[in-house]
Amino acid sequence: MSRIRALELRDAVLDEGSFHSWDAPPLDVPKSAQYRRELDAAAAATGLDEAVLTGEGRVLGRRVALVVCEFDFLAGSIGVAAAERIVAAVHRATAEGLPLLASPSSGGTRMQEGTVAFLQMVKITAAVQLHKRAHLPYLVYLRHPTTGGVFASWGSLGHVTAAEPGALIGFLGPRVYEHLYGEPFPSGVQTAENLQRHGVIDAVVPVDLLRSTLDRTLKVVSDPPGPPPAAPPQEELPDIPAWQSVEVSRRPDRPGVGFLLRHGSTERVLLSGTGQGESATTMLALARFGGQPAVVLGQQRVVGGLIGPVALREARRGMALAAGLQLPLVLVIDTAGPALSTEAEEGGLAGEIARCLADLVTLDTPTVSVLLGQGSGGPALAMVPADRVLAALHGWLAPLPPEGASAIVYRDVDHAPELAAAQGIRSADLLRDGIVDAVVAEHPDAADEPRAFTDRLSATIAAELHGLRSVPGEQRLAARLERYRRIGLP
Repeated sequence: MSRIRALELRDAVLDEGSFHSWDAPPLDVPKSAQYRRELDAAAAATGLDEAVLTGEGRVLGRRVALVVCEFDFLAGSIGVAAAERIVAAVHRATAEGLPLLASPSSGGTRMQEGTVAFLQMVKITAAVQLHKRAHLPYLVYLRHPTTGGVFASWGSLGHVTAAEPGALIGFLGPRVYEHLYGEPFPSGVQTAENLQRHGVIDAVVPVDLLRSTLDRTLKVVSDPPGPPPAAPPQEELPDIPAWQSVEVSRRPDRPGVGFLLRHGSTERVLLSGTGQGESATTMLALARFGGQPAVVLGQQRVVGGLIGPVALREARRGMALAAGLQLPLVLVIDTAGPALSTEAEEGGLAGEIARCLADLVTLDTPTVSVLLGQGSGGPALAMVPADRVLAALHGWLAPLPPEGASAIVYRDVDHAPELAAAQGIRSADLLRDGIVDAVVAEHPDAADEPRAFTDRLSATIAAELHGLRSVPGEQRLAARLERYRRIGLP
């Protein structure tokens, strides 16, 4: 496939005429005569003085920093001079508080410089990590091809990572693999589309859509929040039996997190998987509710669907993303319970629930949890302990589905309605016990009025996010910890 050139990528993303180069002349490193001829030929062929260009420009008026590889310059390989240019640009972006877009297209380490070049990935990684520790966005767009040490360092550290369609992306280049092992690398593995399916990267984005995708992303991760819409008034709760809410919550046409994102949010940027080669049924996104930016983490509405360890690892990625970008986190709970299987046990389900709980209850950003429907078992609990907890009228929370509780207490499932009432699982009970802060009305059921219900829920989320922003972080965390210490005490 044809390759996107560095200047082409720059011009596709930035406002016209806004680019200012940060590049100083390349550092003069020891070179053999042959290597010097190769550099001269690459410069003549590309019009560039190294395999990477850096600078700043604007995306719809916003300042952003840019680091872009040129594959046609010695296969985009990174040696000492290129690495020093990248590190200088990353440090400058950090010092000036700019979002950073990195777009590798590289075969990896520059072989002409040997092990010294190999070690350059360490300092690039360190610079990127310091940029992220400053809570500044680091966004990656992988171009065809990206392999080797570049992919295994700064190409894989993005808060959000996209790739061009059909791009070859992998750790070991297929030509190297074939020479080492005497057979072709399996086809279809090292492609952008396959890596997106497996949760290694977030999205596959054509270059002509990259600018608009970057704009939506920056609206969430960089732009200030707007004024929120007015929150709908709290309505008097009808006295609905708990078992009725359980049955309503299981309707297959009940709106879930996908519907909420489509119809209740703006500037949606969907992310994919754990970033570690695992894809789950959890939905992860950047979005705005009523002008309030957030990371959104939701259990996808699947009737009878169960949550395994991969979904919880994806949830922890969302928590880490919110912390890294200092964005509020919205968690949407809708699960029939934990997966009970050999794979779940061997995959560390209990440990993942524990780590989710630990991460969430101590997270240093504002958090809002939403009991949208079913809230059964450990995977639901793992996403509850937020600063503010909302519930749909028919949302509920229980240690087990009522049938499971009945099986334990009565050795049958016939007493499920009775136990649902006795355990205090419905939204009204949760409000009374201080587990929930507000209940979003359903008239009479969200499935019967999905758009109106979603509008109410979205406005309520926006109001909560706006309110939490004004609370100092230490005060917010102290109140959260005290709240969960007090639940159930006299």
